[in-house]
Amino acid sequence: MAEAAGSTVPRRQLGRHLRELRTSVGLTIEAAAELMQWSFTMLQRLEKGQVDKVRDVDVRELCRIYEAEPSEVDGLIGLARQASLPEWWHAYGDLIPEKFDVYIGLENSAKQLTIYQSELVPGLLQSPQYVRVSIAVGRRTDSAEEIERRVQLRLKRQSLVTRSVEPVQLDVVLHECVLRQVVGSRKVMEEQCKALVDASLLPNVSLRVLPFDAGYPTGAQIGPFTILSFGADAKGHALEPPVVYVEGFTGALYQDRPRAVEQYGDGHRVLRGAALDEQASRRKLRELVKEFGRER
Repeated sequence: MAEAAGSTVPRRQLGRHLRELRTSVGLTIEAAAELMQWSFTMLQRLEKGQVDKVRDVDVRELCRIYEAEPSEVDGLIGLARQASLPEWWHAYGDLIPEKFDVYIGLENSAKQLTIYQSELVPGLLQSPQYVRVSIAVGRRTDSAEEIERRVQLRLKRQSLVTRSVEPVQLDVVLHECVLRQVVGSRKVMEEQCKALVDASLLPNVSLRVLPFDAGYPTGAQIGPFTILSFGADAKGHALEPPVVYVEGFTGALYQDRPRAVEQYGDGHRVLRGAALDEQASRRKLRELVKEFGRER
């Protein structure tokens, strides 16, 4: 295994998943390293995402020791193969199985999510019926059981926002078109806008609406994105580098280059500055609740 050179995202995810698998079977890092005939340091560096080239055979052997499911094995091997790329495009079904959701692993570790959405309500803030409709529309060939599994997974993720201990901090800008675009029905949108009003009252959620009349504040085309930040140590140093997640029709781009993260952060600040403030955004949402209620 060589020193890290490419994108840190797949390396960190590989290490995190391997660490979770190891602890789930009750093995210490020393015991696992001994079974692999590795040094403690070698396995520790792998779990910290500090190596970039990991052999398939080593991942398979670790997964055998950790009693991993076949889908997990395939996903971890895919992560290992992606680790040397300078920017990482996770194409669905390519190397990493779709059911092995890399983003959820990042989201679960994040302390703050900085979000801009111009297409759909962010998954962590979606109402149950909005979740169900948005998943079903894009998966017409899936069984009812598979759709329901995905619905429950998304709803379960929302506990990150509502849990009483260290809930994730959300800083969200929603373009008005997200709220005007009818997903499912006007009743679904009425319920969704109510859910957004409730979310906006949480102390860990900042929710702002970018109105149509704000125009084109960034001066450049910008689509939906999420910046995931992972907190800092006692000295204020980031525990892990932040990651920008950009989802596309055929895959997802993960960027952790400092300059790219900085540019997206600057873009979000511009959008946030052009948006309605939190109180005005809440009033806007309440107006939409009434509007959708009258029209259905």
